[in-house]
Amino acid sequence: MKKSLLFVLTALVVLSMLVSCAPKTAATEAPVAEEGGNYTIATVVKLTGVAWFDRMETGVKQFGVDYPNVTTFQQGPAEADAAQQVQVIEDLIAQGVDAICVVPFQPDSLEPVLKKAMDQGIVVISHEASNQQNVNFDLEAFDNAGYGEHFMKQLAEMMGEEGEYVVMVGSLTSKTHNEWVDAAIAYQKANYPNMTLMGDKNESYDDAQKAYEKGKEILKAYPNLKGMQGSSANDVVGFGQAVEEAGLQDQIAVVGTSMPSMAGKYLKTGAVDSIGFWDPSLAGYGMNKLALMILNGETPTDGMDLGVAGYESIKLVGKVFYGQAWVDVTAENVDDYPF
Repeated sequence: MKKSLLFVLTALVVLSMLVSCAPKTAATEAPVAEEGGNYTIATVVKLTGVAWFDRMETGVKQFGVDYPNVTTFQQGPAEADAAQQVQVIEDLIAQGVDAICVVPFQPDSLEPVLKKAMDQGIVVISHEASNQQNVNFDLEAFDNAGYGEHFMKQLAEMMGEEGEYVVMVGSLTSKTHNEWVDAAIAYQKANYPNMTLMGDKNESYDDAQKAYEKGKEILKAYPNLKGMQGSSANDVVGFGQAVEEAGLQDQIAVVGTSMPSMAGKYLKTGAVDSIGFWDPSLAGYGMNKLALMILNGETPTDGMDLGVAGYESIKLVGKVFYGQAWVDVTAENVDDYPF
Protein backbone atom coordinates (compact mmCIF):
# COMPACT_ATOMS: atom_id res chain seq x y z
CA MET A 1 0.00 0.00 0.00
CA LYS A 2 2.81 2.40 0.95
CA LYS A 3 4.70 1.55 -2.26
CA SER A 4 1.57 2.26 -4.34
CA LEU A 5 0.98 5.56 -2.63
CA LEU A 6 4.64 6.54 -3.11
CA PHE A 7 4.41 5.67 -6.81
CA VAL A 8 1.30 7.82 -7.26
CA LEU A 9 2.86 10.81 -5.47
CA THR A 10 6.04 10.51 -7.51
CA ALA A 11 4.07 10.37 -10.76
CA LEU A 12 2.13 13.50 -9.80
CA VAL A 13 5.32 15.41 -9.04
CA VAL A 14 6.89 14.42 -12.36
CA LEU A 15 3.73 15.37 -14.26
CA SER A 16 3.62 18.75 -12.54
CA MET A 17 7.24 19.41 -13.52
CA LEU A 18 6.59 18.48 -17.14
CA VAL A 19 3.62 20.83 -17.38
CA SER A 20 5.48 23.75 -15.80
CA CYS A 21 8.42 23.30 -18.16
CA ALA A 22 6.39 22.88 -21.35
CA PRO A 23 6.74 25.74 -23.91
CA LYS A 24 3.82 28.15 -24.08
CA THR A 25 1.83 28.27 -27.29
CA ALA A 26 0.79 31.45 -29.09
CA ALA A 27 -2.77 30.90 -27.92
CA THR A 28 -1.80 30.75 -24.23
CA GLU A 29 0.31 33.89 -24.56
CA ALA A 30 -2.34 35.86 -26.48
CA PRO A 31 -4.93 38.07 -24.77
CA VAL A 32 -7.98 36.13 -23.69
CA ALA A 33 -11.45 37.54 -23.02
CA GLU A 34 -11.98 37.25 -19.30
CA GLU A 35 -15.71 37.90 -19.18
CA GLY A 36 -18.81 36.58 -20.88
CA GLY A 37 -19.51 33.32 -22.61
CA ASN A 38 -18.75 31.95 -26.02
CA TYR A 39 -19.58 34.39 -28.80
CA THR A 40 -19.85 34.35 -32.58
CA ILE A 41 -18.79 37.51 -34.42
CA ALA A 42 -19.31 37.75 -38.18
CA THR A 43 -17.53 40.32 -40.34
CA VAL A 44 -19.32 41.32 -43.55
CA VAL A 45 -17.28 43.03 -46.28
CA LYS A 46 -18.27 44.84 -49.48
CA LEU A 47 -17.22 41.93 -51.65
CA THR A 48 -15.05 38.84 -51.48
CA GLY A 49 -12.14 37.77 -53.64
CA VAL A 50 -10.16 41.03 -53.62
CA ALA A 51 -6.83 41.55 -51.90
CA TRP A 52 -8.07 44.32 -49.60
CA PHE A 53 -10.69 42.16 -47.93
CA ASP A 54 -8.52 39.05 -48.07
CA ARG A 55 -6.14 41.01 -45.90
CA MET A 56 -8.99 42.05 -43.57
CA GLU A 57 -9.89 38.39 -43.13
CA THR A 58 -6.38 37.78 -41.78
CA GLY A 59 -7.15 40.10 -38.87
CA VAL A 60 -10.61 38.62 -38.34
CA LYS A 61 -9.17 35.11 -38.08
CA GLN A 62 -6.34 36.26 -35.82
CA PHE A 63 -8.86 37.74 -33.41
CA GLY A 64 -10.48 34.33 -33.08
CA VAL A 65 -7.07 32.83 -32.30
CA ASP A 66 -6.25 35.47 -29.70
CA TYR A 67 -9.67 35.16 -28.03
CA PRO A 68 -10.47 31.43 -27.90
CA ASN A 69 -13.99 31.93 -26.55
CA VAL A 70 -14.93 33.84 -29.72
CA THR A 71 -15.74 32.28 -33.08
CA THR A 72 -14.92 34.71 -35.89
CA PHE A 73 -15.44 34.49 -39.63
CA GLN A 74 -15.82 36.76 -42.64
CA GLN A 75 -18.42 36.77 -45.41
CA GLY A 76 -19.52 39.04 -48.23
CA PRO A 77 -21.14 39.09 -51.66
CA ALA A 78 -19.26 38.00 -54.77
CA GLU A 79 -19.62 41.50 -56.20
CA ALA A 80 -20.07 45.00 -54.82
CA ASP A 81 -23.85 45.02 -54.66
CA ALA A 82 -25.96 46.50 -51.85
CA ALA A 83 -28.83 44.03 -52.21
CA GLN A 84 -26.47 41.06 -52.00
CA GLN A 85 -24.80 42.50 -48.91
CA VAL A 86 -28.20 42.94 -47.27
CA GLN A 87 -28.96 39.28 -47.92
CA VAL A 88 -25.69 38.19 -46.32
CA ILE A 89 -26.65 40.11 -43.18
CA GLU A 90 -30.20 38.71 -43.21
CA ASP A 91 -28.72 35.22 -43.24
CA LEU A 92 -26.45 36.03 -40.31
CA ILE A 93 -29.37 37.38 -38.30
CA ALA A 94 -31.20 34.12 -38.96
CA GLN A 95 -28.16 32.19 -37.77
CA GLY A 96 -28.25 34.08 -34.47
CA VAL A 97 -24.73 35.51 -34.41
CA ASP A 98 -23.87 37.67 -31.42
CA ALA A 99 -22.26 40.53 -33.35
CA ILE A 100 -21.88 41.77 -36.91
CA CYS A 101 -18.95 43.89 -38.07
CA VAL A 102 -19.66 45.40 -41.46
CA VAL A 103 -17.96 47.41 -44.21
CA PRO A 104 -20.98 48.77 -46.10
CA PHE A 105 -21.06 49.17 -49.86
CA GLN A 106 -24.02 51.56 -49.58
CA PRO A 107 -24.57 52.61 -45.94
CA ASP A 108 -28.12 53.89 -46.49
CA SER A 109 -29.19 50.58 -48.01
CA LEU A 110 -28.11 48.69 -44.89
CA GLU A 111 -29.98 50.79 -42.33
CA PRO A 112 -33.16 48.63 -42.22
CA VAL A 113 -31.34 45.30 -41.92
CA LEU A 114 -28.89 46.65 -39.34
CA LYS A 115 -31.80 48.00 -37.31
CA LYS A 116 -33.34 44.54 -37.48
CA ALA A 117 -30.09 43.07 -36.17
CA MET A 118 -29.88 45.54 -33.29
CA ASP A 119 -33.55 45.02 -32.41
CA GLN A 120 -32.70 41.34 -31.93
CA GLY A 121 -29.84 42.17 -29.59
CA ILE A 122 -27.01 41.76 -32.08
CA VAL A 123 -24.08 44.13 -31.60
CA VAL A 124 -23.25 46.04 -34.80
CA ILE A 125 -19.90 47.71 -35.58
CA SER A 126 -19.26 49.39 -38.94
CA HIS A 127 -16.13 50.54 -40.76
CA GLU A 128 -15.79 53.05 -43.61
CA ALA A 129 -19.29 54.32 -42.80
CA SER A 130 -19.17 57.31 -40.46
CA ASN A 131 -22.77 58.15 -41.37
CA GLN A 132 -24.17 54.73 -40.43
CA GLN A 133 -26.97 55.16 -37.89
CA ASN A 134 -28.02 51.68 -36.79
CA VAL A 135 -24.73 50.68 -35.20
CA ASN A 136 -23.26 50.65 -31.73
CA PHE A 137 -20.12 52.30 -33.11
CA ASP A 138 -18.27 52.97 -36.36
CA LEU A 139 -14.48 52.56 -36.44
CA GLU A 140 -12.46 54.70 -38.87
CA ALA A 141 -8.73 54.37 -39.45
CA PHE A 142 -8.35 58.16 -39.44
CA ASP A 143 -10.12 61.48 -39.98
CA ASN A 144 -11.42 61.26 -43.55
CA ALA A 145 -11.07 64.96 -44.40
CA GLY A 146 -7.44 64.96 -43.35
CA TYR A 147 -6.76 61.87 -45.44
CA GLY A 148 -8.31 63.42 -48.56
CA GLU A 149 -6.43 66.68 -48.08
CA HIS A 150 -3.21 64.71 -47.71
CA PHE A 151 -3.71 63.14 -51.16
CA MET A 152 -4.39 66.55 -52.70
CA LYS A 153 -1.16 67.93 -51.24
CA GLN A 154 0.73 65.03 -52.80
CA LEU A 155 -1.02 65.46 -56.15
CA ALA A 156 -0.45 69.23 -56.21
CA GLU A 157 3.25 68.80 -55.54
CA MET A 158 3.58 66.27 -58.35
CA MET A 159 1.61 68.48 -60.75
CA GLY A 160 3.53 71.63 -59.93
CA GLU A 161 0.30 73.05 -58.45
CA GLU A 162 -1.28 73.53 -61.88
CA GLY A 163 -3.16 71.65 -64.56
CA GLU A 164 -6.13 69.32 -65.01
CA TYR A 165 -6.97 66.40 -62.73
CA VAL A 166 -9.77 63.88 -62.18
CA VAL A 167 -11.07 61.92 -59.19
CA MET A 168 -12.51 58.41 -58.90
CA VAL A 169 -14.58 56.67 -56.22
CA GLY A 170 -15.68 53.08 -55.82
CA SER A 171 -19.29 54.20 -55.56
CA LEU A 172 -21.09 57.53 -55.56
CA THR A 173 -22.85 56.27 -52.42
CA SER A 174 -19.68 55.17 -50.60
CA LYS A 175 -19.46 57.54 -47.63
CA THR A 176 -15.72 57.46 -47.02
CA HIS A 177 -14.68 57.59 -50.68
CA ASN A 178 -16.75 60.71 -51.22
CA GLU A 179 -15.51 62.30 -48.01
CA TRP A 180 -11.92 61.85 -49.22
CA VAL A 181 -12.43 63.37 -52.65
CA ASP A 182 -14.77 66.11 -51.42
CA ALA A 183 -12.14 67.20 -48.90
CA ALA A 184 -9.43 66.99 -51.57
CA ILE A 185 -11.41 69.08 -54.04
CA ALA A 186 -12.24 71.69 -51.41
CA TYR A 187 -8.57 71.86 -50.41
CA GLN A 188 -7.54 72.29 -54.04
CA LYS A 189 -9.97 75.13 -54.60
CA ALA A 190 -8.78 76.89 -51.46
CA ASN A 191 -5.06 76.38 -51.99
CA TYR A 192 -4.25 75.58 -55.62
CA PRO A 193 -6.27 77.92 -57.89
CA ASN A 194 -4.29 76.91 -60.98
CA MET A 195 -5.46 73.31 -60.74
CA THR A 196 -8.76 72.35 -62.40
CA LEU A 197 -11.06 69.40 -61.68
CA MET A 198 -12.27 67.91 -64.96
CA GLY A 199 -15.76 66.44 -65.07
CA ASP A 200 -17.58 64.84 -62.16
CA LYS A 201 -16.58 62.01 -59.85
CA ASN A 202 -15.84 58.86 -61.83
CA GLU A 203 -17.21 55.58 -60.48
CA SER A 204 -15.32 52.26 -60.59
CA TYR A 205 -17.67 50.02 -58.57
CA ASP A 206 -14.58 48.78 -56.70
CA ASP A 207 -13.53 46.96 -59.87
CA ALA A 208 -10.03 47.29 -61.38
CA GLN A 209 -11.25 46.35 -64.85
CA LYS A 210 -13.95 49.02 -64.77
CA ALA A 211 -11.42 51.54 -63.45
CA TYR A 212 -9.14 50.61 -66.36
CA GLU A 213 -11.92 51.06 -68.92
CA LYS A 214 -12.96 54.36 -67.34
CA GLY A 215 -9.31 55.40 -67.28
CA LYS A 216 -8.97 54.88 -71.03
CA GLU A 217 -12.10 57.00 -71.60
CA ILE A 218 -10.71 59.75 -69.37
CA LEU A 219 -7.34 59.82 -71.10
CA LYS A 220 -9.09 60.19 -74.45
CA ALA A 221 -11.47 62.88 -73.19
CA TYR A 222 -8.77 64.96 -71.44
CA PRO A 223 -5.53 64.87 -73.47
CA ASN A 224 -3.95 67.52 -71.21
CA LEU A 225 -4.62 65.61 -68.00
CA LYS A 226 -1.87 65.87 -65.37
CA GLY A 227 -3.29 64.09 -62.32
CA MET A 228 -5.72 61.56 -60.87
CA GLN A 229 -6.82 60.74 -57.31
CA GLY A 230 -8.48 57.38 -56.60
CA SER A 231 -10.45 56.12 -53.61
CA SER A 232 -11.24 52.42 -54.03
CA ALA A 233 -8.23 50.12 -53.69
CA ASN A 234 -8.83 49.17 -57.33
CA ASP A 235 -9.04 52.72 -58.75
CA VAL A 236 -5.32 53.41 -59.08
CA VAL A 237 -4.72 49.84 -60.24
CA GLY A 238 -7.03 50.16 -63.24
CA PHE A 239 -6.14 53.77 -63.95
CA GLY A 240 -2.43 53.03 -63.61
CA GLN A 241 -2.78 50.26 -66.17
CA ALA A 242 -4.41 52.70 -68.61
CA VAL A 243 -1.66 55.27 -68.00
CA GLU A 244 1.07 52.69 -68.52
CA GLU A 245 -0.43 51.38 -71.75
CA ALA A 246 -0.64 54.95 -73.06
CA GLY A 247 2.99 55.59 -72.12
CA LEU A 248 2.04 58.57 -69.95
CA GLN A 249 3.87 57.62 -66.74
CA ASP A 250 5.97 60.78 -66.83
CA GLN A 251 3.06 63.10 -67.68
CA ILE A 252 0.27 62.05 -65.30
CA ALA A 253 0.55 61.80 -61.51
CA VAL A 254 -1.60 59.04 -59.98
CA VAL A 255 -2.27 58.84 -56.23
CA GLY A 256 -4.91 57.18 -54.10
CA THR A 257 -5.84 54.41 -51.74
CA SER A 258 -4.65 50.90 -52.55
CA MET A 259 -2.40 48.12 -51.27
CA PRO A 260 1.17 47.18 -52.22
CA SER A 261 0.04 43.73 -53.38
CA MET A 262 -2.43 45.39 -55.74
CA ALA A 263 -0.63 48.50 -56.99
CA GLY A 264 2.99 47.56 -56.34
CA LYS A 265 3.93 46.77 -59.93
CA TYR A 266 2.55 50.10 -61.12
CA LEU A 267 4.44 51.94 -58.39
CA LYS A 268 7.64 50.34 -59.64
CA THR A 269 6.95 51.30 -63.29
CA GLY A 270 5.91 54.84 -62.36
CA ALA A 271 2.34 54.46 -63.65
CA VAL A 272 1.19 55.04 -60.04
CA ASP A 273 3.18 57.53 -57.95
CA SER A 274 1.94 57.07 -54.40
CA ILE A 275 -0.64 55.07 -52.50
CA GLY A 276 -1.99 55.46 -49.01
CA PHE A 277 -3.72 52.81 -46.99
CA TRP A 278 -4.45 51.47 -43.58
CA ASP A 279 -3.90 47.81 -42.85
CA PRO A 280 -7.32 46.16 -43.33
CA SER A 281 -6.30 43.30 -41.04
CA LEU A 282 -5.89 45.75 -38.15
CA ALA A 283 -9.23 47.39 -38.93
CA GLY A 284 -10.92 43.98 -38.97
CA TYR A 285 -9.27 43.08 -35.68
CA GLY A 286 -10.26 46.44 -34.19
CA MET A 287 -13.92 46.06 -35.17
CA ASN A 288 -14.06 42.65 -33.55
CA LYS A 289 -12.38 44.05 -30.42
CA LEU A 290 -15.05 46.76 -30.07
CA ALA A 291 -17.79 44.19 -30.59
CA LEU A 292 -16.38 41.90 -27.91
CA MET A 293 -16.05 44.75 -25.44
CA ILE A 294 -19.74 45.51 -25.81
CA LEU A 295 -20.71 41.84 -25.58
CA ASN A 296 -18.73 41.69 -22.34
CA GLY A 297 -20.62 44.67 -20.93
CA GLU A 298 -17.74 47.13 -21.33
CA THR A 299 -18.19 50.69 -22.61
CA PRO A 300 -15.64 51.87 -25.21
CA THR A 301 -14.55 55.43 -24.38
CA ASP A 302 -12.90 58.44 -25.98
CA GLY A 303 -9.11 58.24 -25.92
CA MET A 304 -8.96 54.54 -25.09
CA ASP A 305 -6.23 52.23 -26.36
CA LEU A 306 -7.85 49.54 -28.49
CA GLY A 307 -4.66 47.48 -28.31
CA VAL A 308 -4.19 47.64 -32.09
CA ALA A 309 -1.43 49.51 -33.94
CA GLY A 310 -2.76 52.86 -35.17
CA TYR A 311 -5.67 52.70 -32.75
CA GLU A 312 -3.82 53.35 -29.49
CA SER A 313 -5.70 56.56 -28.68
CA ILE A 314 -8.97 56.51 -30.58
CA LYS A 315 -11.02 59.69 -30.68
CA LEU A 316 -14.79 59.42 -30.24
CA VAL A 317 -17.10 61.81 -32.09
CA GLY A 318 -20.74 60.81 -31.73
CA LYS A 319 -20.76 57.10 -32.61
CA VAL A 320 -17.53 57.25 -34.60
CA PHE A 321 -14.08 56.27 -33.33
CA TYR A 322 -11.11 57.66 -35.28
CA GLY A 323 -7.62 56.15 -35.23
CA GLN A 324 -4.33 57.41 -36.70
CA ALA A 325 -3.54 54.48 -38.96
CA TRP A 326 -2.64 55.56 -42.50
CA VAL A 327 0.75 55.08 -44.19
CA ASP A 328 2.22 56.36 -47.49
CA VAL A 329 3.87 53.97 -49.92
CA THR A 330 5.92 54.79 -53.02
CA ALA A 331 8.31 52.82 -55.22
CA GLU A 332 11.02 53.45 -52.61
CA ASN A 333 9.32 51.65 -49.72
CA VAL A 334 6.73 49.38 -51.36
CA ASP A 335 8.75 46.25 -50.59
CA ASP A 336 8.51 47.06 -46.88
CA TYR A 337 4.82 46.12 -46.96
CA PRO A 338 4.48 42.53 -48.25
CA PHE A 339 0.68 42.42 -48.41
